[in-house]
Amino acid sequence: MDKPVLDKPVPNKPGLQRRALGAAVEAAARAHLTRAGLQEIAANANYRFGELDLVMLEGVGPAATLVFVEVRYRRNDRFGGGAASVDAGKRRRIVHAAQGFLAAHPRLAQLACRFDVIAADGDPAAPRLHWLRDAFRADDC
Repeated sequence: MDKPVLDKPVPNKPGLQRRALGAAVEAAARAHLTRAGLQEIAANANYRFGELDLVMLEGVGPAATLVFVEVRYRRNDRFGGGAASVDAGKRRRIVHAAQGFLAAHPRLAQLACRFDVIAADGDPAAPRLHWLRDAFRADDC
């Protein structure tokens, strides 16, 4: 009798390893933000112009803020680190994806919005996280 598909080893392919690494770092970022009091609204939300890694809610009621979080991992900062990799084009795609998210969730569109970046580095199993609140503004894009 064949083993179930889930028991088979994952092929050693760079694309699969990169996705698993990204998922592990995003999970660490999500846990960090949750411990800081934010509530998860969505993860890996894909829209026509881009993807939102995490959408979180900070605070409660009408004073709450919807936080769009870009998670960037770099093993080291030789090329500027994770935060430096969120260039103008990436910021523009995040803002467009956020607009798509807000259009799909009109009740959340009334809240204040913020764009944060979590730059991660080091060991992907236990990354160092650097939370940059209000890393950029939609008006800057």
